[in-house]
Amino acid sequence: MDMKNINAGKLRAIGYDQRERLLRVELEGGVAIEYAGVSQDVWKRLSGAASGAAWSYYRDHIEEEFVGKRGAARASTQAQTNRAALEDLFKTSDAKGN
Repeated sequence: MDMKNINAGKLRAIGYDQRERLLRVELEGGVAIEYAGVSQDVWKRLSGAASGAAWSYYRDHIEEEFVGKRGAARASTQAQTNRAALEDLFKTSDAKGN
């Protein structure tokens, strides 16, 4: 499942598996919740919402309407990007090809 980074309320990443009808949300603090039986229409509304509206939509239409299964969040793409930037910053000039 591809995850989309988002910064809306406590939401940090969202993803959807159309075949399985499975929505995964990752929240700040490393918590992930998977919701089964989520329609593609609900996914489109969540993923297409503006940042502030996405958190509100999640709270009103997903968190209250579906039963979620909690788990640990995966390493986010943003965290990987931040790590790569730090590694690049601390490389010697010879390692950078200069």
